[in-house]
Amino acid sequence: MDDRFTEVVLSRRSIRAYQNRPIPPAVIEEILTLAMWAPSAHNRQPWRFAVVHSPAHQEQLARAMGERLRADLTADGVPPEVIDQDTQRSYTRMTSAAVMVCLCMSMIDMDTYPDAKRSQAERVMAIQSTAMAGQNLLLAAHAVGLGACWMCAPLFCPDVVQAVLELPSDWEPQALITLGYPAQERERTREPLETHTLWR
Repeated sequence: MDDRFTEVVLSRRSIRAYQNRPIPPAVIEEILTLAMWAPSAHNRQPWRFAVVHSPAHQEQLARAMGERLRADLTADGVPPEVIDQDTQRSYTRMTSAAVMVCLCMSMIDMDTYPDAKRSQAERVMAIQSTAMAGQNLLLAAHAVGLGACWMCAPLFCPDVVQAVLELPSDWEPQALITLGYPAQERERTREPLETHTLWR
């Protein structure tokens, strides 16, 4: 195994604190190009990337998503102080990033079927393909010295993300990936391989 690849995979961490330093557009284009080389079902490449780089759009998206989070948690009966903490944490993560990439999925080029079972399988394949592009993006970001964090929040408010970013109607938000030069170091471990593996 190539030692460089092993180092990139084993040293990558989810980074949530960033320096106040811009990322050159060429670097963003480089990591998105590498994301595009992920495998995909039928090679249909269902991933789409909305690059949120203007502070105004980051602020607008963070506030709109925060309002939805507050409403959902209030409906769940969560204490107000906990809601305040959660919404503020989300807002800070989003607005402190140098760039955010909204990772989206499109079914427009995927196969269609007359039955629900195969249609659902096709949708899952598109989701898996899009996630693989996201993994490529995370590894590529780390390889060029950026910190990144995958946020699943758009799954809970896709309509909000769609509206704020004015996405094409077939772009379905799957995740937000925050990017920036790291302002923290993190260490994490993994469970032993044998606890998650079956050999047959």
